[in-house]
Amino acid sequence: MAKLVSKTYGDALFELAVESNQLDELLSEVKGISQILKENGELTKLMNHPKIVKEEKIEILEQVFKGRISSELLGLMRMLVSKNHYGEMESVFSYFIEQVKEYKNIGTAYVTSAFPLKDAQKEQIQARLLETTKYVSFEMHYAVDAGLIGGMVIRIGDRVVDSSIQTKLLSLSRELSKIQLKVGECAP
Repeated sequence: MAKLVSKTYGDALFELAVESNQLDELLSEVKGISQILKENGELTKLMNHPKIVKEEKIEILEQVFKGRISSELLGLMRMLVSKNHYGEMESVFSYFIEQVKEYKNIGTAYVTSAFPLKDAQKEQIQARLLETTKYVSFEMHYAVDAGLIGGMVIRIGDRVVDSSIQTKLLSLSRELSKIQLKVGECAP
């Protein structure tokens, strides 16, 4: 259900942004509101409180955001609250941000390596990704996992390129197990 809500409202906001030529403005506002929602747990508690009626919640949103964000975005937020979907607001915004990135051919890459990468290595990875994908730019996220032993794992969306030593060792181990089974089957 939550995925359907985020897609439905995220698509509606995206279409509105494209049609009204407000893509960059709405993207900036959505990112700002997402940050505000993450940093203000009290607002989330208030908006999710069962004893506060929808009308009061909508009034709170208007007091906080009216005049600070576009009327279109405030209208979407009011609609989410009135349909009891405040809890999905962040997922709606995340979906919208991903739609905008896809529309602008901006990829998001998660690179996990066994050791911290130097700036030159990061630039080489990004350049190689730009050469081999449809994207014109990337948001790069780097992490270190010593368990990889060596190499790296790169994830872009649902695609994963795993060149880690850990994975190669696991693969080799499986191959050796198959060979041992075949040798054992031939024994008299």
